[in-house]
Amino acid sequence: MKKLIYIAEDEKNIRHLIHSFLEKEGYTAKTFVNGDLLYEAFQQKPCDLVILDIMMPGSSGLIICTKLRAISKVPIIMLTARDTDEDYISGISLGSDDYFTKPFSPVKLIMRVKAMLRRVEMDTETVTKANEAINFADITVYPSKLTAYCGGKELMLTSTEFNLLTYLLENQDKAVSRDELLNKIWGYDNAVETRATDATVKRLRKKLAEINSAVSIDTIWGHGFRIGSTD
Repeated sequence: MKKLIYIAEDEKNIRHLIHSFLEKEGYTAKTFVNGDLLYEAFQQKPCDLVILDIMMPGSSGLIICTKLRAISKVPIIMLTARDTDEDYISGISLGSDDYFTKPFSPVKLIMRVKAMLRRVEMDTETVTKANEAINFADITVYPSKLTAYCGGKELMLTSTEFNLLTYLLENQDKAVSRDELLNKIWGYDNAVETRATDATVKRLRKKLAEINSAVSIDTIWGHGFRIGSTD
């Protein structure tokens, strides 16, 4: 069955360009002139991936991202015309999985869409095989249920955050590089340029701190990240 992708973009040329490239790659793409219409459609029929512009008439892409995250873990790629750290951090912190700044290469966008959807499929296959809980300090992760708990209280994680935490726990005896995380979590190769890894680590650290977890994600300079504990 073809994967269904929703696109909310108020610029007609960009909207049609993305739609055309996705359709040529064999996806079913549906476009919307604003995020509110996309959200209404998603409530009626969820899709497999969302491409969401930030600046649109009506609700901004950031608001729509927040609303989608409240009801779904669907992969979300944000688009914006402003290449600022504030926009990037806002999009990632609200739960988007990756971020593109206009103007962008449609080919590179499609590459990331393919990698992200492939990652979701691999996660589904892995979940059917994973039954044992992973324990580390005060964190318990249940791969088969896609849930994580800190001291008995559930951590509200997006699918990307959950996968990142799980991978670090599975490799707790070593430092994991950014390239390895991009490959294992996002499905990207080393040629992909994105700040998604650092932003997701930052978001996960914040959630762990908010729940007063003893688990930390340490930066190992020159190597990447390693899970640790303050206990």
